[in-house]
Amino acid sequence: MCKWERVIAHVDMDAFYASVEIRDDPSLQGKPVVVGGSSRGRGVVSAASYEARRYGIHSAMPMAEAERRCPHLVRIPGSFSKYQDVSDRIMEILRSFSPAIEPLSLDEAFLDLTGTEKAQGPPPQVGRKIKNAIHETTRLTASVGIAPVKFVAKIASDLEKPDGLVVVDPGTVESFLRPLEIKRLWGVGPRTQEALRELGVRTIGDLASLDRRTLTGRFGLHGEHLHNLASGHDERTIVPDWEAKSYSHENTFADDRADADFLEAILLDQAHRVSRRLRRDGVTGRIVQIKIRYHDFSTFTRRVSLDGHTADASQIYRVAQHLFHKNWTRKAVRLLGVGVSGVIPAASESLDLFTPSQVQDRRRRLAETIDRIEERFGRGKVIPAKTMKPRPRSDGA
Repeated sequence: MCKWERVIAHVDMDAFYASVEIRDDPSLQGKPVVVGGSSRGRGVVSAASYEARRYGIHSAMPMAEAERRCPHLVRIPGSFSKYQDVSDRIMEILRSFSPAIEPLSLDEAFLDLTGTEKAQGPPPQVGRKIKNAIHETTRLTASVGIAPVKFVAKIASDLEKPDGLVVVDPGTVESFLRPLEIKRLWGVGPRTQEALRELGVRTIGDLASLDRRTLTGRFGLHGEHLHNLASGHDERTIVPDWEAKSYSHENTFADDRADADFLEAILLDQAHRVSRRLRRDGVTGRIVQIKIRYHDFSTFTRRVSLDGHTADASQIYRVAQHLFHKNWTRKAVRLLGVGVSGVIPAASESLDLFTPSQVQDRRRRLAETIDRIEERFGRGKVIPAKTMKPRPRSDGA
């Protein structure tokens, strides 16, 4: 048996939002339950119980489609504050097993268990301990994957849901990965999957067997990264300081300003700048903050936690605008700034229950288009209309 040089666990709660609702209302037990927005408002499914999944219902599905598939579906609007409370208790349990914890969302996290074997026991044993501790405290089930490689632990946690425990020993990583569908590999979305199919790739083993030069020629550095993962190589470590990382932009004015329209336009521009950097780094944030410094150099910050994570400029701006007007004393401002913290990888972000999926998709496509324009022609070629000064009208206008 190979020695464990690294022990990485991925803990993923089972149908988290729906399971919390069923736990709190036993009459829902055994029924197809979803959490999400109303179909009248073009809502989407944020979580589906395993009974609902038997009808082909899954997260991100339009609620209208879910209701067509299952006419007796039980829909619950959801309560983020309740889910957050439960999540806080789960994360506290995980920290009792390791201080190196990387939360990905409310219902999943990585743990680095390297070096804890003497205190906690071998990987299968500590996996069962984690699951039991969560169930005893929350009456909810979790699925756990343990592996020497980060992304393999995440794949393993999904294989025997619900209430699963899959341990991938060192030396068996490649054989574990080989038969799995290529879509299970981190970084393989629908478009990449389609492009790989054109190369005859159906499984992770197919990808590992493909010539590395073929992949880099087609996908560049991303192709090399995918080949490394398919071969079981992933040097990424647990990043326990995501919450401490922040993205911000601030402006100091040559002349102090007390013009609300001007200051709002600055906030909007800053929100777009921060959003662009979040998207560039592939992360989303949960805490929006503003910073105001007045003409007398007195400075204060105000922040608010969102219900979910975002990189959307319009949402960042709306929250920043609200904080500004709630706290601005109408005095002249010397410095103004917007920041976003509490960041996590974008792939793990929770779905917004209350924003229609079509709107979210349009915002994402627009942001990607603007990014491409600015990559080609330079920053500032596309700017929000609110930030532009109106041109004087001619007498004949």
